[in-house]
Amino acid sequence: MVLRQHLLAAPALASRRRPFPGEDDDYAKARKSLLAEEIDLRRKMTRIAEQRRALPPGPLITADYRFRDADGADLSLADLFGDHDTLVAYYWMYGPERARPCPMCTNWLGAVNGNANDIKQRVALKIFGRSPVERQQAFAQERGWQALDFVQTVGDDYARDYHLLNKDGSENPALVVYKRNGSGIRLFWKSEMTADMADPGQDPRDAPDIASLWNVLDLTPGGRGTDWYPALEY
Repeated sequence: MVLRQHLLAAPALASRRRPFPGEDDDYAKARKSLLAEEIDLRRKMTRIAEQRRALPPGPLITADYRFRDADGADLSLADLFGDHDTLVAYYWMYGPERARPCPMCTNWLGAVNGNANDIKQRVALKIFGRSPVERQQAFAQERGWQALDFVQTVGDDYARDYHLLNKDGSENPALVVYKRNGSGIRLFWKSEMTADMADPGQDPRDAPDIASLWNVLDLTPGGRGTDWYPALEY
């Protein structure tokens, strides 16, 4: 159980240091009210992270999923952990039937590449794809990604078991976290917000949103918009 200290109510804590030059009363009042909401959001995100860490043990992984790395080695899921006890795996939509990978997956991986060396100090980080690993790496080199480790899922058992391969051959992305201990490897958490969980007028997305692109745009007057998506080339 997490012991909580008494927290000031968000409106009482939302004290701005000083007005900006030229700021009027309407802006000042609205910004202070928004600041209180932002404090509430931060607290809720902290509570959700605590709840996630407190999840009971997830299902034990008994399937013998196989992977192929850049050196051509045949690897098990356990091999992907390296010296860590936690593995963060992102399955991207770049199956062998696709001429080019998913632009949204590409956008996210580009952002993660910049933090990958830091992430790998704490946990193992691998990028899964159904395409041959050489094909994944060729695209990574095209984008200038140097810190991401790609592996090929051998066969489609992994994609099917995690509902990432649809009957029509299309794919779904997924962020999956595994935990390894004396009892074996267990699923710790997987993103599970599907399209049917989206609110009216919104694209499906997890909470918190893992894409820095959308988080930055959320700070702007125009927001995310309703008819724009990232592309592979501009």
